[in-house]
Amino acid sequence: MPVKVAHAVRRLDGWQQRSPAVAIPIAVIKKFFDDSADALGVQIAYWGFFSVFALLLVFTSILGFVFQNDPSLQHELLDSTLERMPVIGPQISGSIGTLTGSAVAIAVGLVGALWTGLGVTLAIGTALDRIWAVPQVQRAGFLNARVRGLLVLLSVGTINVLATVAVGLATAGGVGTELTQVLSLIAAAVIDLVLFTASFRLLTTAPVTTRQVLPGAVLASGCWLSLQALGGVFLTQVLAGSSQTYGGFAAVVGLLTWLLIAAELVLIAAELNVVLVRRLWPRSLTGELLDTDKQVLRDSACRVQADLRQHITVTFAEHDGGPDERRSGDARSDDSPSGQQSSPRVYDG
Repeated sequence: MPVKVAHAVRRLDGWQQRSPAVAIPIAVIKKFFDDSADALGVQIAYWGFFSVFALLLVFTSILGFVFQNDPSLQHELLDSTLERMPVIGPQISGSIGTLTGSAVAIAVGLVGALWTGLGVTLAIGTALDRIWAVPQVQRAGFLNARVRGLLVLLSVGTINVLATVAVGLATAGGVGTELTQVLSLIAAAVIDLVLFTASFRLLTTAPVTTRQVLPGAVLASGCWLSLQALGGVFLTQVLAGSSQTYGGFAAVVGLLTWLLIAAELVLIAAELNVVLVRRLWPRSLTGELLDTDKQVLRDSACRVQADLRQHITVTFAEHDGGPDERRSGDARSDDSPSGQQSSPRVYDG
């Protein structure tokens, strides 16, 4: 690297390290890629794509049973739900006729929703454990992980249905359009905040509190609402003028893209929680290892521990300040100038 460029980079790095407003976002993004969270977001988007259709099948079938004698109320509730469905919701709302309840549709939909919904929660749980550097040996087992996911699905589903019914009843009762929009926005914001707070709190085995995950939940909620608005723009600007065949294909691609972006933003919000809780800023942009960089490297080594009998030792070539700066957790470091390990210290799990 040319001397002038290297000097400019060092000055930029020094500036961002002294400015928390800049250092924190940089630390979040850097840790996001350190954890390979972008690949984890793909798994979340994959399961989310299938869960959308399963949940829609269940919801429409239940509406057909419960409100079979009131078609107008059926459509009010359905429209308020489809407005929250990314990209494809408004497009398919006009294609649904009179709803009729079907026991088979409900059974199939419930099984599909449970399977795909648990797939989403398991993918999020795996991502959160990786982000929080939870050792594999400490992560939730097969049954425990699914129980956690089921609790999140039940709580979120219940709140979502209640809020949707409340807004739908308000609309059916003749409440003004502006007030209805305000109620819908408030309900959406509350649902999203509860969803992300519960997910960040319950889907990881890391010992975190509600207060610790709240900043990321607020950020994720804001991103989610913004993406819903962008989904409406995509619908009106891209799909409106396309042919029926191309429009359907574009809707599918648009939904997948929307879910992928949403998943990545949610994981960035989760990274924000970790950076704030563990004070993992500032991070170096020049390759020099700061204490925060070493902490992230230690965490990366800790999380691969798969057995209590496995011992992990992290070493660095340069001195990192002595044993007082070492983390008393899943790995300990022995830093010597030569980079060799002297009198190894290990962690028993």
